[in-house]
Amino acid sequence: MVNLIDPTAAAFLLAENRSMPMHVGGLQLFEKPEGAGRDYGRQLYESMREVEEIAPLFLKRPHRSLTTAGQLVWVEDEQFDIDHHIRHSALPKPGRIRELLDLCGRLHGTRMAWERPLWEAHVIEGLRDGRVALYTKVHHSLVDGISAMRLVQSTLTPDPDLREMPPPWDARTRRGRPARSTSSDDAAGITEISTQAMRTALGITAEAAGMPGALIKTLTRSVRNETSSVSLYAPRTIFNQKITSSRRFAAQDWPIARLRAIGAATGTTINDVVLAMCGGAVRRYLLELDALPDTPLVAMVPIGLKAKESHIASTEGGNAVGSVMCRLGTDFADPLDRLLDISASMNAGKEALAGMTSTQIMAMSALGQAPAIIAPILRASGLVRPPYNLIISNVPGPRNTQYWNGAKLVGHYPLSIPINGMALNITCISYDGNLGFGLTGCRRTVPSLQRMLTHLDAEVTALEKAVS
Repeated sequence: MVNLIDPTAAAFLLAENRSMPMHVGGLQLFEKPEGAGRDYGRQLYESMREVEEIAPLFLKRPHRSLTTAGQLVWVEDEQFDIDHHIRHSALPKPGRIRELLDLCGRLHGTRMAWERPLWEAHVIEGLRDGRVALYTKVHHSLVDGISAMRLVQSTLTPDPDLREMPPPWDARTRRGRPARSTSSDDAAGITEISTQAMRTALGITAEAAGMPGALIKTLTRSVRNETSSVSLYAPRTIFNQKITSSRRFAAQDWPIARLRAIGAATGTTINDVVLAMCGGAVRRYLLELDALPDTPLVAMVPIGLKAKESHIASTEGGNAVGSVMCRLGTDFADPLDRLLDISASMNAGKEALAGMTSTQIMAMSALGQAPAIIAPILRASGLVRPPYNLIISNVPGPRNTQYWNGAKLVGHYPLSIPINGMALNITCISYDGNLGFGLTGCRRTVPSLQRMLTHLDAEVTALEKAVS
């Protein structure tokens, strides 16, 4: 079966190169079920291989030739080899989390070949505390970051006694499950916004009449250095240069209750607190390297918004996904001042978008991201001012404890996509009372990335002290 690849998915395939793999990933940590033996990791690996029917999504591979007139199409892999996609690994001693994160960073930096379906899953054992890890990666042409997370989550259950949960690539996983709708509170990744914006742009009709006004409003705020979907004042930093294929990954949890308490004491949101943590951590990190610019760094922050109701029906309904270019307050030494400035910046950005329809929001967001996407393709990274310095996303995950065939999920961390000119990506996912931070960066461009975790923790403590 042959299906034409849509332009946005094709763009992810064509933009990919050796230094810029375009796949998203996830790391999950599981505690063994009670009574599990020493060979549990091997059993887990074997159970993932023993699949009678592979879901169609996991059989697709890209192809183009003279017979397709040079166009990219999806074809089914007629020589599908499950052993190529499911891997079994063990960590070297001493089996710390450090060794696990290093392995995930190396796996995440490896580009997948078009000759096979673009996904992998790695069962990893050897942690000295007995836990088992699962690292998965899927090409962004197949799914976006949130969809990849939901694919994994679709195999989980709150029932610790349920033992018939198939892996995501098993065709049984999706059968009988209702399609999940995106709530207005859901966050999204940069590429999901771009995907929706591109597709929506093709269907713009009557709403186009409001585009000039939305564009003028957005650009006017940008020229004034006010928060909007477009930034004209992001400084050059070490993050905004050409990257290599080598990746480093850092991950850690923080209790949501601690962040919520800070937000309640300051009248800010948990997302504001997350941004303040990141802004303070980046400030400390760049100060150590003597590389902190005088003007504040700018982060692209995906947000979910309820578009303003209009007499013209939106092509995407009432829910809109957009982005705000938020000042990170790295010019403030005081953590409370930084948090309040970030909150004001985010509120101003949301208010600016709230007066637009969903199509206008996505179009303006795509406009703000265009320089980051086009510059690497044209090999112009470093020649133009970066539209923003890094990406910070916050994705909602399961609120209660989840299990997979009796194994308790105790950690959930996302891995994302650094690109040329944007060497650091910070993505968070909530799970069971904790917020898991996943930091993915170019190993050479962002040295000692794990130091950022220490700085994030220091910022939480500093904020707690400031509001106490």
